[in-house]
Amino acid sequence: MSRRIPNIKFVLAALVAVLVLHSESLFACAACFGKSDSRLAVGMNWGIFSLLGVVVCVLSGFAAFGIYLARKSASVAATAAVEQAPASTQKD
Repeated sequence: MSRRIPNIKFVLAALVAVLVLHSESLFACAACFGKSDSRLAVGMNWGIFSLLGVVVCVLSGFAAFGIYLARKSASVAATAAVEQAPASTQKD
């Protein structure tokens, strides 16, 4: 049994080595292969723009939340300053 495991590992390593060394067109997409007007390239571009749109929406949400927190903090600080004003400035 212990003799079979090294043989299987050797066969898997050899298979991976062959795939890595012979992969020039195996993993080529439209952008890498050079045909930029194919349907695959158009789909890839739509995918890139869709993901870019999602990232922009998420970052806009973080920015809007930060602006909300800054305004809320300024409002609370202004209210606290009015409440702590000295009594001598108020006339009866």
